[in-house]
Amino acid sequence: MNRTPRTLAFALLASTALATAAQAQECTTTIDDALLTEPGKLTMAVSPTLPPMAYADSEGTLKGLRIELGAEIAKRLCLEADFISTEYATMVPGLQGGRWDLIDAGLFVTPERLEIMYMIPYENLAISISTTPGDSSIQGIEDLSGKRVSTDIGGYAERKMRELNAEFEAKGMEPIDIALFDNYATVYQALRAGQVEAAVSIDPVAKLYKETGEFDHAIGGLYATPGSLSFGSTEIAEPVTKVMQEMNADGWLPALMESYGVSQADDGAIQLKGPGL
Repeated sequence: MNRTPRTLAFALLASTALATAAQAQECTTTIDDALLTEPGKLTMAVSPTLPPMAYADSEGTLKGLRIELGAEIAKRLCLEADFISTEYATMVPGLQGGRWDLIDAGLFVTPERLEIMYMIPYENLAISISTTPGDSSIQGIEDLSGKRVSTDIGGYAERKMRELNAEFEAKGMEPIDIALFDNYATVYQALRAGQVEAAVSIDPVAKLYKETGEFDHAIGGLYATPGSLSFGSTEIAEPVTKVMQEMNADGWLPALMESYGVSQADDGAIQLKGPGL
């Protein structure tokens, strides 16, 4: 995959913790240290198993759209970016327990989540179905009937597959056999190993695997909904909202999104949502 334009455009923006630490020393944050998981740092939960959104390269360096975004937010807040790699199943409990300041993993925005968290929708995500190369058995959504598929536990994709099973049942169709895994790396490993007939992920991940030639992109664009940054309180969510609005206005955020082929949610508007808002 040719990513040279993105690499050139964002070479300085794909910051490491050292770069954001240097920036933090040059300015003063407006966020009180008492509100942060660790003073001077913006601690973010990430799942680096979703190339090109978030992943670790061969040397273990975190890269991807969400990593670049988190680093830039921290820099503009005059804080050091601190990324904590974890599974999706631990993210919300960890946020509620104060283990990190925000979730930088594109959590899908749902009514249930908006009752317990503050969220900034910023990326449009949709569900995709991947198959092994040459497998043409899945052309449409109803072709999943009777198939064994893998997806991540507790995520939006699992929820939609279970809703789809309810629809299949109402039609008298055979249900999908859903195998759950901790992250998308193991979701695709199951497909690679022949344990399942299809992997259920999100469009950017499925498209990248298609480009590498490892898997076919059977279906995409299913159940599109915004992905977000997620917070436990407005004390941190509001300053982040402000800097994201600035990033939007000065063109940094639209350029980042375009470089990864991901469209902005809500027609590019950046707005904080959640309890009481």
